[in-house]
Amino acid sequence: MTKITFQTVDGTRYDLDARDGTTAMENAVKNDVPGIEAECGGACACATCHVYVDEVWREAVGEPETMEEDMLDFAHEQQPNSRLSCQIKIRPELDGLVLYVPERQG
Repeated sequence: MTKITFQTVDGTRYDLDARDGTTAMENAVKNDVPGIEAECGGACACATCHVYVDEVWREAVGEPETMEEDMLDFAHEQQPNSRLSCQIKIRPELDGLVLYVPERQG
């Protein structure tokens, strides 16, 4: 299991044990992390699982693919470290990953 953390705007931290091969979004939904709506169920067809990747983790997580970049245009307050959590695959190299949930989804 890989440990990942979601932090909400109010500072509440959700420390999760995530199975490798799943997505950050799947783990957020499974653990009722508030603010991750995931309306499309992980199909990269909306921007309701938008997160900000902690700067320390940006390189390890990587940059979004073209399809994700297009969907991020619909994200509320997109930033350079914005990603869709449905597109972040959990793997051992991401142990300790921190993702910030935005104030609201797009």
